[in-house]
Amino acid sequence: MLLFKYELNASYQPTEAEMTEQHQQWGAFIGNLAMQEKLVSTYQLGLAGNQILANKTVVDGLQTSEKQVIGGNMVLVASNLAEATRLAMDCPILAMGGTVEVREIVPM
Repeated sequence: MLLFKYELNASYQPTEAEMTEQHQQWGAFIGNLAMQEKLVSTYQLGLAGNQILANKTVVDGLQTSEKQVIGGNMVLVASNLAEATRLAMDCPILAMGGTVEVREIVPM
């Protein structure tokens, strides 16, 4: 699984041209993985949410770590962690200053 993380910056609003470019980059990245039959699923996460704490308290908002939030995820077919990492190297989130966390999925 790839977890896409980025820093929230409420003061920055991308231009229409930047948004179009980002959509094209993501489309190419996802399309390339799909053509290789490596893509299982992908989801972009919204910015609205709640956190439920261990004591059952509900907190409005997202969990941030080092000012980063998880913006989405992608499940890939890969023979090992090294292959998944290689596939993630072309992820557009990297060009946007974000990070990709590559994790193994453990069946339950």
